[in-house]
Formats: sequence, C-alpha cells, structure tokens
Amino acid sequence: MTFARLMATTAAALCAGTVAFAAETLTISSWLPPSHPINTEMLEGLIADMEEATGGEVTAEIKMGLAPPPAQMDMIMDQAADISIIFHGYQPGRFVGTKLIELPGFDGNAEQASVAYWRVFKEHLEALDEHRGVKVIGLSTHGPAQVHSNQEVSSLDALDGLKTRLPGGVAADVGAELGMIGIQVPAPKVYETLDSGAADAVTMNMGERISFKLNEVAKNVYEMPGGLYRGSFAVIMNEDVFDSLPAEAQTALEEQVFGEPFSRKMGQVWDASDERARKATMEAGDNVIVTAPEADQQRFAEISKMVQEKVLKELEDAGIDAQAAHKMVQDEMSAAGS
Repeated sequence: MTFARLMATTAAALCAGTVAFAAETLTISSWLPPSHPINTEMLEGLIADMEEATGGEVTAEIKMGLAPPPAQMDMIMDQAADISIIFHGYQPGRFVGTKLIELPGFDGNAEQASVAYWRVFKEHLEALDEHRGVKVIGLSTHGPAQVHSNQEVSSLDALDGLKTRLPGGVAADVGAELGMIGIQVPAPKVYETLDSGAADAVTMNMGERISFKLNEVAKNVYEMPGGLYRGSFAVIMNEDVFDSLPAEAQTALEEQVFGEPFSRKMGQVWDASDERARKATMEAGDNVIVTAPEADQQRFAEISKMVQEKVLKELEDAGIDAQAAHKMVQDEMSAAGS
C-alpha cells in the first residue's frame, strides 16, 4: 500500500470512529469501449465478487483510457493502476506460451477453453514466467474468430491478398498461411479502419459485431466451424498491491474469486456475447453469414496442422512439454463439454 493510500484509508477509519481500515478501492484500467462486455460484465462482475468475498473490504473502480492496449502490463508493474486486462497478441515476442490456447482445432466454447487455459497455465505455462512482475488473476479466450468483411467472402481463396486487421499471436500465423495482408491496429480502432477503407476485413469473434458495430462496416461474415483461432487474454494485478491487502482478504480472493472461478466467468461472458451478436447479425436485413464449404474446411484443417506444428515447436524451444500441454487442453475441453 502506498503512503498516500495508507494515510487516506487511516483518515477514513478515524472519521468513522473505528480502528478498522476502510474499504480498499482498487483502480482497474480498461482500454475497451465503456459498453463492451469486458467492462460491463467481466470487470464489473469481478468487482462484485471481490466485494462479496471480502465483506466489502476490497472494491474497485474502472477507469478508461489510462494507457494504450500494449502498455497495460507495464502500467500495472509501475502501479499507475492496480488491475488491468491485456491481450497477449498486442505484444509480439513478449509471450509464447499464451499462443497455445489460440490454436485452431480445439473443440469447445469460450467457457470450456478458459477453464482449460487456467488449468494448463498452472500445470505447464506458468513456469515460463512470462507475466513476471504482475499477478495473474484470470485467463480467458474469446470465442472462435471469424472473418468479418466489407465485401463478399465465400471461400478461402477470397482471403488471399485481402487487407485484414489481424491482432497478432496465432492470428498472424494463420493470416500468413491464408495469404492475408495483415494490418495491426488495436480492437477499438477496427470500426474506423474498416470505414476508412484502410482494411477490407477484420478477424474477431462474433460478439464484436455488437461491441465494435461491425454490422455497419463489415456486413459479411465468413465462418469457419471451430474458428480461425482464439484470442488470449489475462487479467493482471500489481503484486505489491495484492500483498498490501489484509491477509484475510487475500485468502478470500484467492480461494473464492481469482483463478479458475474468474476465468470460467470470463468465458461465459464471451459465449453470451457471441450468441447475442449472432442473433443480431441474422436479424439484420443487410448482413450475411456464409459457412465455409466442406472443401474449405478440409483445406483449413491442413493449414491448422501446420500452424500447430509451428507454435508447438516455439513452446518446446521455450522449455515447455508442448505435446503434453496441447493434449491437456484438448482433454480438459472435452471433459468440460461432456
């Protein structure tokens, strides 16, 4: 706890006529639009769960625009905010292990993937220490990513040469194999990127059709069953801030809120968002969803294998038993879906 925060908390306690500390109010940084489900459901849900678990001793407030998306982790390390959500693909070269969950070919929804992600992180990926300097309190992946375009796309061949916003990570690997011309801009910039013609398409999960108004500027969806990839997110916390909390609060947060419970809830939010957006897209009179034909699905399965081999080798080179980690994700997702 910083000196200023300690003094403020002590003063509040004295004013209340008690020797107990007042509620600790943490700052959560978000780079998403205010109405995005990450804010309204994931992070607001996290605040509610922290308050409930600690009897109101720990709460938080969300603040927007404190730093651009790629700077969020460094900001938390510097304690310019206490908690934030990061997208691993925005920082090329900084994360390798996180690409495991992004691979195409996993069978299941975002909830199943997020739970599997947390478990494989604790079993295999945490040893890479890629989040050193911060405390990971939740991991998640959005639902299967599809192609959202401002022109008709009905085959894999149409993706060759298509100017496409790709978010990094496995998305960049898949895009390269498909011949896409990759354009990297943060998610909040996709609307203007499409509207201006700087890109012809974006790859995102279905839910972002509502969050970023893709129904207006990307009226065509080319949907590959299982998705082209999934996107990896972590919610992180400043370690010193966590350590400054009362011991009882730390235990309650660790046992009741952080980790697998929060990861599961994050996945549930992604799934619900995808369902709402699919319904809205199908009801929109000028939007079209085209399912990849069988021949394209078979062709993409081969591309997926090449990307998988590349990424698993990267994990092996980093010191991870990549085959065991990959199998664990598959097994955990299958078990969750049974």
